[in-house]
Amino acid sequence: MTLFHLFLVAVIQGITEFLPISSSGHLILLPALSGMADQGQVIDVAVHFGTLFAVVLFFWSDVKAGLIGLPNALRGRINSDGDRLAFSLIIATIPVILLGLALKVTGLDDAMRSVKVIGWTMLLFGIVLYWADQKGPETKEAREWGTRDALMLGFWQAVALIPGTSRSGITITGARFMGYNRHDAAKISMLMSIPTILASAALLGIEVVATADASAAKDGAIAAVFAFVSALLALTLMMRLLRSVSFTPYVIYRFVFGIGLLIWAYTG
Repeated sequence: MTLFHLFLVAVIQGITEFLPISSSGHLILLPALSGMADQGQVIDVAVHFGTLFAVVLFFWSDVKAGLIGLPNALRGRINSDGDRLAFSLIIATIPVILLGLALKVTGLDDAMRSVKVIGWTMLLFGIVLYWADQKGPETKEAREWGTRDALMLGFWQAVALIPGTSRSGITITGARFMGYNRHDAAKISMLMSIPTILASAALLGIEVVATADASAAKDGAIAAVFAFVSALLALTLMMRLLRSVSFTPYVIYRFVFGIGLLIWAYTG
């Protein structure tokens, strides 16, 4: 792959992974709209790890507490905020793993990778995000996140397996409906991304280990760095803006992009 192609894929993944505008949808569309070859699974794994490191670094204090609490969480002993966070993240990840495996085994994951599907999901779930953001109360904070809400958000997150939905967008939507304020809804969504990205990267990694070579590994390392930097910048900017700006700009982007894709899909 050329350096420009690696840069383009990595930046798209880095920016869109945490913004509520669908990273998978944009990456699926890149070959269709640009004529470039599909980046392949090695690069997919690499850019996922790049964005993973970005969110871990940004929320390091929470991640550290969760890691410390993980042994107790695995034993079902909830004695601290770190234990609760780790247990909640485990619960929230189960639905997406189970549904993801089911879609992969049945082949439905590939069947949904179309411009029409992405166009409709960008549009419809953008409208749902707007509704949740405008109508959802702001009565909860991230420290109140517990098992019940984690399970509910886990099911919301599983919906994001439909390309174009946006993992961050749908979990933020669910959190806003539940009453979490904008900043903390985004924070919960970002923390939920850590085990989900790990699971996704591990699943893809198993498939590429046997075929990866030195050249592919080099390309992957470059893509991971680009993705890390772009994801960290996008995450920092969004979290700062959410203290004074709603999710409406992202909804407008989704609406315009979705309409454009549907026009192209049905008239092209």
